[in-house]
Amino acid sequence: MYLLTGQSGLKKKITTAALHRPGLALAGFTQRFPHNRTMIVGETEIAFLVSLEPEERSRLIRDFLSFDVPIIVITKGVDPPPELIEIADESQTAVLQTRFTTSEFINQLSGYLDDIFAPRVSMHGTLVDVYGVGLLYTGKAGIGKSECALDLVERGHRLVADDMVKIVKKAPNLIVGSGSELLGHHMEVRGIGIIDIERLFGIRAIRMQKRIEVEVRLVLWDETMDSYERLGMEEKYTSILGVELPVVTIPISPGKNITVISEVIAMNHMQKTYGENTATEFSRRLSEKIQRQLASKGYLQADYE
Repeated sequence: MYLLTGQSGLKKKITTAALHRPGLALAGFTQRFPHNRTMIVGETEIAFLVSLEPEERSRLIRDFLSFDVPIIVITKGVDPPPELIEIADESQTAVLQTRFTTSEFINQLSGYLDDIFAPRVSMHGTLVDVYGVGLLYTGKAGIGKSECALDLVERGHRLVADDMVKIVKKAPNLIVGSGSELLGHHMEVRGIGIIDIERLFGIRAIRMQKRIEVEVRLVLWDETMDSYERLGMEEKYTSILGVELPVVTIPISPGKNITVISEVIAMNHMQKTYGENTATEFSRRLSEKIQRQLASKGYLQADYE
């Protein structure tokens, strides 16, 4: 990537991840021109400008740069006409040149800008990859999120983040969690202190990021409550950055094996993903059995032979 103009144009801010190829704008049609986007100028646009007379070319470029264009990138290593560089310097608009083809550059830049402008939030919790399913553990401090994650790591699963989870919305129905640069894959275990999961368990015990698929909400057991799920017929959901996730509430009590329950949550989620819902299937079979028993009972009562 080469800068063809002065550095003053680099002070402009790019405010959107959208890209635009300004073929019509360079030809003089500026109605509905999305001037706030990154402008990608390819070989076709440059060939059009070069084919014009110098006065006409300068006029069209001035009209084009009269809008507050954030930046112009010329692809395929094509040399722009000198009028473009001169007028861009006057308007303090940076012009860059790359040897990538237009399609290659758009693909790479789109992915980069989408990540930069993606909605994001930080949450207090622990994220673990269990059987390929991203489980986000939430709950009040000291309830046992880190201890549960440590036990899962010891059983061969992978820690993504502890204490603080950075969540980024990558797509309309996709959120990805990762750890902070400062904490990395360190974990605070009460009574022991700070430990380094990567050094203790090896590189296979960690992941840099993981899609979040289920929230596991840890709460203290309350005998007076009877709202804990027993059958699994009614699924509950939570929303993070506008993405709905199934949420499983697990009451914590002495002797309860949260690690095994976590593995079951992950496997059960995978079954539902592939269209198998155990609770619904059990309810269906139970209803069919009851209907068969009622039908046979009526038949036998009516048979007097």
